[in-house]
Amino acid sequence: MRIIWSSEARTDLRDMVLYLSDKNPYAAKALHERIETAATVLIGNPYIGRPGRVPGTRELVIANTSYILPYQISQDRIEILRIYHGARKWSEQFD
Repeated sequence: MRIIWSSEARTDLRDMVLYLSDKNPYAAKALHERIETAATVLIGNPYIGRPGRVPGTRELVIANTSYILPYQISQDRIEILRIYHGARKWSEQFD
């Protein structure tokens, strides 16, 4: 099993880290590491996340943050679809 990041998820991660790094570089680095570590945990336990709001997905809540990783599981990979802040309005589907 391997982790694949969609281009949208990579953009989400980059944008949030850049935004936060202007205010607090240490917090930006810590958030980036926390998200990467949480995604890696999915390799050993892909069903750890709750059932997703979008059919066919699951959601990993990143501990001690307001962020959620929606993802899909296939036979040989886990695809991180986006990174959402908990207060953000969600799409009804992922492209």
